[in-house]
Amino acid sequence: MLFSNGRSELQFTVRQPLSGRPAIAMLALVGITAGVLIGRTGLRTVVGCGAAADAYPSQSAADWKAGADHVVVALPTAERESNRHDVAKGPVRYTIDRALTLRKEKVLWSAATPRHELGSEFEMTAPGWSVYRNGKRIESMAPEAPRLATGHTYVLALRWDAGHWVVLGEGAAVPFDDHVAGRGEWCGQVLSEDDFAKGERFSQRVGHSLEETVRGRDETAILRELEKARAKRP
Repeated sequence: MLFSNGRSELQFTVRQPLSGRPAIAMLALVGITAGVLIGRTGLRTVVGCGAAADAYPSQSAADWKAGADHVVVALPTAERESNRHDVAKGPVRYTIDRALTLRKEKVLWSAATPRHELGSEFEMTAPGWSVYRNGKRIESMAPEAPRLATGHTYVLALRWDAGHWVVLGEGAAVPFDDHVAGRGEWCGQVLSEDDFAKGERFSQRVGHSLEETVRGRDETAILRELEKARAKRP
């Protein structure tokens, strides 16, 4: 996760508009900061769990097949603090990431020539915390994406990038508790698959993502969409 050194605010680089994810307004109201390493440059975002940018296209099954090396069902099993970034001014004293260990439960798809093979366990960098000068410690959130928490299951479209595993973007990390797409942890909240569709609780962007297509269904539906998708790898 790449934060701005010496600044109290976190920033992000816009590459393309996002669609298909609910935005939880109440998280912005309580001032939860966000940021996660996703793709080549990493995402940097302002307060709230709102829009950021995909380093790689991540919304459709074709995006996954074009950019990812593996699509897997995985569970975070352990975490440790890493990548502390001190902030010279402002209320935040420092930010810190989490180095996650994840267990591969099932491979749903792999590229014919992946950039790197995936072991039974692998590591990723995930959002950690912002620690304030008054001692307050607040969880950081991934913009429009799961925080990746132990005790939960996810479908991840993974790419080997600069020596690390990353997800393609916000559309490439799908909550998957009980092997149901859309059920589980998202943006630090535990949701049912129905929560994603309830406009009265969560604002819904217009879009037709893979996650929307398979919401409420199991890996068979994801496999079917991946099999149907046509994609040209760069």
